[in-house]
Amino acid sequence: MWMVRAGQGGRQADEFVEKGHVGIGWEEVGELGAFPDKAALVERYRRAYPDWSEGRLNTAASQLIRFRDEMGPGDRVLTYDSSRRIYHIGTISGEYRHDADLLPPSEHVRAVDWQDELDRDRLSLDARNTLGSVLTLFRLSEPVRAEIEALLSGESTSPAAPDEAEEDEEALLKRYREEAVEIIKDRVSRLDAWEMQSLVAGLLRAMGYKTRESSPGPDRGIDVIASPDGFGFESPRIVVEVKHRPHTAMGAQEVRSFLGGRHGEDKGLYVSTGGFTKEARYEADRAKIPVMLMDLNGLVAALTEHYDNADSETRALVPLTRLYWPA
Repeated sequence: MWMVRAGQGGRQADEFVEKGHVGIGWEEVGELGAFPDKAALVERYRRAYPDWSEGRLNTAASQLIRFRDEMGPGDRVLTYDSSRRIYHIGTISGEYRHDADLLPPSEHVRAVDWQDELDRDRLSLDARNTLGSVLTLFRLSEPVRAEIEALLSGESTSPAAPDEAEEDEEALLKRYREEAVEIIKDRVSRLDAWEMQSLVAGLLRAMGYKTRESSPGPDRGIDVIASPDGFGFESPRIVVEVKHRPHTAMGAQEVRSFLGGRHGEDKGLYVSTGGFTKEARYEADRAKIPVMLMDLNGLVAALTEHYDNADSETRALVPLTRLYWPA
């Protein structure tokens, strides 16, 4: 059983049923018969979208190849109508073909005998979560397929109690939040050393400070100076060291070097995307000036907290978008 996500935010589902077909888009590639394998299709995408990541190229190519080669007549298929909150379910009755006019912009189509509808609310939370995948095309797991077929045959299922469902939903949302944070950390980690310095400076500006960044070259332990006036004359004067070495934890010696020569009224911020050793944290605790050690977790947490106040240069380094989230 396959899930094919209808285009136009699910609004194309009715058109799928009306025309007795299912389709997926990516009209840029044309007839899939021109591509002997996935590698050839990936190369076609790479030429069309040179800014796409390898992961995105492979995902797009994989879904088209599966639609062409793995799906077949007799397979079950469903698509979701988000306006009515129902799944249309049917059986594939035709081979793959390219038709630019039948379901635009979904040019890659297969004939389907649509047979049933299923209310989303009748599904278990696990099934709803599975079907909520953002992929355009994917094969359903056996337990989800079996649940759907059982519901269509009139068998009763045992939905979770309301309090259990709420607990499951909270666990799912927690996992989504954690995964989103990890993706942001991945994006931050891919910055180069100078971009990372600019990101830290941008974070401080978002917190209300004015900043000065050091130029490429020896910086004698200062990458950014932040202060109310931008010159370091007004307190607090924050001196910042940024080390972008994702797999190297900074030790006590690096912290001592950073602290050396600091003025008595200075505040220190040491950012290390590779984290810190226990000895480094002990060194910071016993320092004569206030110093904060910020690892990648702390950097991303502060960035998301103050992102609304970030300037365009900072947002360009790590583009994020606001998301409404269940309370």
